[in-house]
Amino acid sequence: MKHTRSVPEAAPSRGRFLNTGNGPHLHPIDIGHDSYMALIGPDTAFWSLVRKDALAETLADPSFRAAVEKKNGAFAREMQAIRFGLKPSAVYFNPTERCNLNCRYCYIPEKMRKHGRHMSRAKMFAALELLKRYFKTTMPGNRLPQVVFHGAEPMLNREALFDAIERYGKSFRFGVQTNATLLDDSAVAFLTERGVGIGLSLDASLPSVANRTRCSWNGEGVFDAVETAMRKLKGYVGFNVICTITNENLKHLVALVDFFHAREVPACMLNIVRCTLPGARAIKPADSAAARAYLAALDRTHALFRRTGRKLIVANFANVLVSILAPTARRLMCDISPCGGGRCFFALAPDGGLYPCSEFIGLPEFRGGNLFKDDIAGVLRTPAFTKVTGRKVEDIEPCNKCAIRHFCGAPCPAEAHAMNGSMRRTGAFCEFYEEQVRYAFRLIADGVADDYLWDGWDKGAMTTFEWGV
Repeated sequence: MKHTRSVPEAAPSRGRFLNTGNGPHLHPIDIGHDSYMALIGPDTAFWSLVRKDALAETLADPSFRAAVEKKNGAFAREMQAIRFGLKPSAVYFNPTERCNLNCRYCYIPEKMRKHGRHMSRAKMFAALELLKRYFKTTMPGNRLPQVVFHGAEPMLNREALFDAIERYGKSFRFGVQTNATLLDDSAVAFLTERGVGIGLSLDASLPSVANRTRCSWNGEGVFDAVETAMRKLKGYVGFNVICTITNENLKHLVALVDFFHAREVPACMLNIVRCTLPGARAIKPADSAAARAYLAALDRTHALFRRTGRKLIVANFANVLVSILAPTARRLMCDISPCGGGRCFFALAPDGGLYPCSEFIGLPEFRGGNLFKDDIAGVLRTPAFTKVTGRKVEDIEPCNKCAIRHFCGAPCPAEAHAMNGSMRRTGAFCEFYEEQVRYAFRLIADGVADDYLWDGWDKGAMTTFEWGV
C-alpha cells in the first residue's frame, strides 16, 4: 500500500469510523493500473493506493483504520480552509477590450474585441492605487499581490501598460498574457528586465493547424509571430505558453510537446477549450478523444525528460497531481469547488467593471460592480460573485456522488451556466478530468510523479500522513 500526503503544517485530528455511516467512507476506484487501485474519501480528498489483491485485508486492518480515523478531522479542516478560507491575492486586469485577433474560442464577445475601449493611463494608475489599498487588507505584508494583464490583447494599450508596470513594480508581481504579435525587441527587453511573467498562446507546431483557431480579423495566421517571440524569450524563466485543446489540434498535441521542449519552454498549459460562448462549442472535442490525446502528450513530456533530463511542466496537469499529493500546495484554482473566481482572484474590465473571472466578462449578469465606484469587499458579496463563490460540487449532480470531486471541482462555472443553464450543472467535460485523475494516481503508484512537477514543489511542506511507503 502507498500513501503520502503533505501540507505546510500539521493540524490536530479526531477519531472516526470507516464505512459505518458515522465517519469517512472510502470508495475503491479502478485507476487503470495493473497492480494498484485507489481508496478515496470523497469528503476530505483522503486517498490510499492499495494492491488489488489486498483490498479486503486493508479495509479490515485495524492499524489502517486507526490511521485514517486519526487524520480524518485534519484532512477535513484542510479542505475547508482551501475551499472557503482563502482571500483574493490576484486580479486579471484587462487594460483594453480590443484584440487584433479573432480566435474562434474567445470568451470575449466579438463586438467588444472589434470596437471596445482602452483604459487610459490615468485610470490605470487609479485602478492600481485602489487595488493596492484593497490587497493590504487581504494579504500579509511580506507578499505582493499579483496583477496579470490579460484580455483581449493588452499590448494594444502598450504605452499605458508599460508606464503602469514601471510605476508600480514594487507594489505588485506583474504578468502579461499576450498573443505575441506586438512583442518586439524593445517590449521583450522592458518586460524581462523587470521580471514580468510573459504568457504566449500557440495551439500547434504546424502553422496550418495553429492558424485554424488563432488568426487575425482578415484570416491571417500568427504562428510566425509566436515562434519569433519564443526564440526571443528562450532562457527566460518567467515565460510560458498556453495551448487551447480543440478538435482542430487533438492529433497534434504530442508534436506540440516536442516543439515546446526543443525550444526550451520551461512550462506550458494544455487547456481544454472553455465552451462559455457558442464559438468555442463548435470546436469542442469529445471527452474520450481529448483524454487520449492529452495523456499521450503527458507521456511524451516524460519520455523527453527521461531522455534529456530537462522538464517541460504542463502546469494545469501538475496542479491536478499536486491536488492529490498536497492539496494546500496547489497553485491554480480551476480544479476545485468553489473555483478561484471571486474567491482567490477577480477580473477587472477596462471600464472598471468587476467580474469573478475573465471568463464571465461576456456575461453581463456577473458584473458585480465598478472598481471606481464601489467597495471591492462589498462587490465580492454581491449575487454576481456569490453565485460563483457559492458553487459547490456537493450541490451538483452527479458530482455529489463522485469520489474524485475535490481533485476535479466540476469546472467551469461560467461554462456550466452559459452552456448548460445552471451553476448546479457540470461544465462541458467530465470524463476528460476523470481520466487525468486516474493517470495521476498511476504515476504515484509507479513512483514517477515528481518527474511531472516543478523542482522544489514540496519545499517547506511536511508529511502529515504516510502509510506503507
